[in-house]
Amino acid sequence: SKYQVDRLLLTLTGVLVLFGLVMLTSASAPVGYTEFNDTYYFIKRQILFGLLPGLLLFLICLRIDYKIWYKLSGIIYLVSLVLLVLVFIPGIGLVINGARSWIQVFGYSFQPAEFAKLALVMVMATMLSDPERDLNDWKNGLLPILLIILPSIVLIGLQPDIGTLSILAVTIFVILYLAGVKKTYLSILGLVAALAFVLLLVMAPYRVQRLNTFLHPELDPMGVGYQINQSFLAVGSGGWWGLGLGHSRQKFQYLPEVHADSIFAIIAEEMGFVVALGLILLIAFIGLR
Repeated sequence: SKYQVDRLLLTLTGVLVLFGLVMLTSASAPVGYTEFNDTYYFIKRQILFGLLPGLLLFLICLRIDYKIWYKLSGIIYLVSLVLLVLVFIPGIGLVINGARSWIQVFGYSFQPAEFAKLALVMVMATMLSDPERDLNDWKNGLLPILLIILPSIVLIGLQPDIGTLSILAVTIFVILYLAGVKKTYLSILGLVAALAFVLLLVMAPYRVQRLNTFLHPELDPMGVGYQINQSFLAVGSGGWWGLGLGHSRQKFQYLPEVHADSIFAIIAEEMGFVVALGLILLIAFIGLR
């Protein structure tokens, strides 16, 4: 066959997708019925707008030589920057929970930052794999790369989307480390990133409150810490082997965002510690693969 597939990676990804769909069906049933009078609203939406388009794109990309992405990475990165700018334009960008992280097109909304994650990885990989680039040369080797990725970091920080910004920071450091960048340079960048993080916290006191609540959710159990505390209850009540598929109690309007942010807590409650740990190991193995 002309196209060689990593069968183990494909199999593990398939297992993860199927498991996710099953758990989404269970976790989202009560909120789907309450909000849309349809127990299967969220799973149908996930299949129609997530699984099927994703599978189609997967099959298309499977037949595209990866070297094409090497050539297109610059254009893809520029498109991601344009999308990140669009979130600040009234009528296109949406403000949700005080952050401009979404744009709406033809009635559908999505986060440009998610696309920017992929674009940033691609453009960094393209530049770092250039055999003529000397990564030990700070001024001519590493600095141009940092200057090129800086706009995406700034735009995401202005939204503000600190969660995505943190993920990007870790991603950038991992890529630079794997590329063989000097540890001295990585240490300097780490210090700059830490100072920037502290500055972002100081500029918005509510972020300090969120961080404090994350570390000590018991301080405000019915306020900012409510979701974390309810998640703890869900995970704890699951025990080793869980309450059984479909038998979560927290998904019945106790734990918010059970079909999204809190779905892991529902998985732990219904399937137990052993399966939840297995899920974490599966995701980690896919990442390492």
